[in-house]
Amino acid sequence: MTTTTGQVRYQFEYEDPIRCAFIGAGGHSYRNIYPSFQYAPVDLRAICDLDGDRAAKYARIFGAAHTYTDHREMLERERPTAVFIVTAYDPDGRLQAVDLALDCLAAGAHVWMEKPTATSTAEVEQLQAAARSASRTVVTGMKTAFSPVMSRVKEIVSGAEFGGPSSISVRYPLSMPAYERRADLVAMNWFLDCIFHPAAVLLHLMGPLDRISHEWEERTGASVTVMRFESGAIGTLHLTAGESPSSPSSRVEVIGDNANVVVENGTSVTYYRPTPARAYGRTGSFMVPTESAPLHWEPEYSYGQLYNKNLFYLGYVDEIGYFCDCVRNGTAPELGSLDQAFHILQLFEAYRRAEPGTWTTVKV
Repeated sequence: MTTTTGQVRYQFEYEDPIRCAFIGAGGHSYRNIYPSFQYAPVDLRAICDLDGDRAAKYARIFGAAHTYTDHREMLERERPTAVFIVTAYDPDGRLQAVDLALDCLAAGAHVWMEKPTATSTAEVEQLQAAARSASRTVVTGMKTAFSPVMSRVKEIVSGAEFGGPSSISVRYPLSMPAYERRADLVAMNWFLDCIFHPAAVLLHLMGPLDRISHEWEERTGASVTVMRFESGAIGTLHLTAGESPSSPSSRVEVIGDNANVVVENGTSVTYYRPTPARAYGRTGSFMVPTESAPLHWEPEYSYGQLYNKNLFYLGYVDEIGYFCDCVRNGTAPELGSLDQAFHILQLFEAYRRAEPGTWTTVKV
C-alpha cells in the first residue's frame, strides 16, 4: 500500500501504472484528487466532463492524453482499467455518480468514487450487485478513516493493551435539517455529503451501529446522538452546527479499559496508556511512571516534508493508494468498501425517519 507511514513512491517511479480515466472536472477534484495522483500508480489517460473546455484545461494541467464530454464514449474508446468519479447531485437530489459507476462497472472498470457513495441503501445494493457481476472493485473516498492519525488510533484501540473500545465521542460541525424536511433529498444533500466523515470514523473504530437516539436544536440545526454499537460499546456524536469558523472542527476520543486516546483537530493524537491507580489523598506528585506515561504525536510543520501537505495528513493520498493496491493485487477492500458505505447509508436513513427523542434501530 502507498502509505504515509512509510517511504512514498512518486508517480513516475512506477513501471506498471494503472490505466485510468476520470469523470468530473470540479473544484474539489482539482484541489485534492488529481494532485494526489503524483504519489500513486496512476496513468491518467482521459478526462470526461460535460464542459469540454474545462476537461481540456484539466487534461493539460494533469497530463491526460484525451478528453470527452460523453463518458460512455470514453469507456468504449479508452478501455480503462479503473475510473475515478467526482461529480455532483442531480436537481432531484440523487447523486450523478451512482449511474456513472454502474456504467463503468458494466464496461469492466474498477471504480473509485468520492463520498457519498449513494443516497440510499438500495442504491448501494445496486452497486454491490454490479460489482459482483463484473468481478470489479468499488472504493469510496472516506479520507478521514485513511488519515495517518486515524490509522494510528485504529492500531491503538485494536491492541491488547487498550482493552477493547468501550465508548467513543465524536465532534463534527454539521447542521441537520428539521425532521419535517428530511424526506426532501435535496434538503438533505449537504448533511449526506458531510455525515460520511464522522460516520466513517465511528464505523472504522467501533464497528457497525445497533441503535441511535438524537436530540436536535432548531436555531442552528445542531444535534447530539447517543448510540449503541453491535459490539455493546456506546458512543455520542455531537454535530456542532453554530460553532465559530475559527474553531478546530473535529475531536475524537475512544475509551478502552484504563486507557483512552484523543484526537484533536485531525492532526494531534494523545494516547493515555494504562497506568497504576494512585491513592486519593496520599499522592504528592502528578507524575506517572515513564513506562506508562501518555504518548503524544503532532506534526512539526517546519520542513518541506510530504507529511506537511494536506493531501497526506487528511488522507487523500492513502485512500487513492489503497484503491490502487486493491486493483493491482486483486484484493477486496475493507476500508471504503461498499459494505461500509451501506452501514453509513443505514445511519443516514435512520436520521431521516427518526424523530428527535426516539430510539431507532439502524438496521431495518
